[in-house]
Amino acid sequence: MSKKETRLGAAYALGAFILWGINPLYFKAVDTIPVFEVLAHRVLWSVVFLAALLTVARRWHPLRQALRDRKTIYMLLLSTLFISVNWFFFIWAVAEDRVLETSLGYYINPLVNVVLGMFFLRERLSRWQGIAVGLAAIGVLNLALQSGSMPWVSLLLAFTFGFYGLVRKTVKVESVDGLFAETAMVLPLALGYILYLSMNGQGSLGRVDLQTDLLLVMAGIVTAMPLIWFTSGARRLNYSTIGLFQYLAPTCQFALAILVFGETFTWAHVVTFSCIWMALVIYSAQSWLLARRRLSSPA
Repeated sequence: MSKKETRLGAAYALGAFILWGINPLYFKAVDTIPVFEVLAHRVLWSVVFLAALLTVARRWHPLRQALRDRKTIYMLLLSTLFISVNWFFFIWAVAEDRVLETSLGYYINPLVNVVLGMFFLRERLSRWQGIAVGLAAIGVLNLALQSGSMPWVSLLLAFTFGFYGLVRKTVKVESVDGLFAETAMVLPLALGYILYLSMNGQGSLGRVDLQTDLLLVMAGIVTAMPLIWFTSGARRLNYSTIGLFQYLAPTCQFALAILVFGETFTWAHVVTFSCIWMALVIYSAQSWLLARRRLSSPA
């Protein structure tokens, strides 16, 4: 891989994770619209945008080939369920001023992936990975004890996205193709709900103002563009490098929650986030060392 390609990959990855990190700004802009309606428009306009991309890239034939396998369809239905739940609660959390919890959830997610890999893919948990997971568990438990309730939004986002990634790992479908299939599967429900609202004079599209209409239509771009850039970056970079980039998104969300949205950051949060950050340092350091060791070892 040339230096030019590596730099291009880094630029794509940087753009993808920054877009994922600042997308609470978008969902804040539509927080007066009911969550189910925002989710329905996210699905609808994602299908439209992705269909255009598949046409330009001439990806329809590979997608049809992949969907001939019944197991692939069933697995995509399962991944659709996980990503739909994830999207709904993320939109809801942003509207309810709980962006700090979404940040915590996506910080936890890489460690959740380690645990899921151990249970479902029979991957061995190393000593340092075990320490990292233990630190994360202590952080979550601390927040639960200090606040009187589990940080369920964080855990729900972390585990739904973790299970989504686990399912997609087993499906031989390209990222953009798969996202189109997933959104298309739930499109009848989304479109039906939008039409129902419109017929009852309750829908927001075409009834509020031009800015609201544009924001709703933009949901497709907000959803698809980071994934496209991520895919482009992942093809040009080492997996360990991509792993380090992934912390940009929750870091941006963390900064937005504190500096822009003015959410409360207590000492309980200080302890919990410190535990999570230490866990991620340990996890990332070991991943980096293992990657270096593989590169230096003879083929």
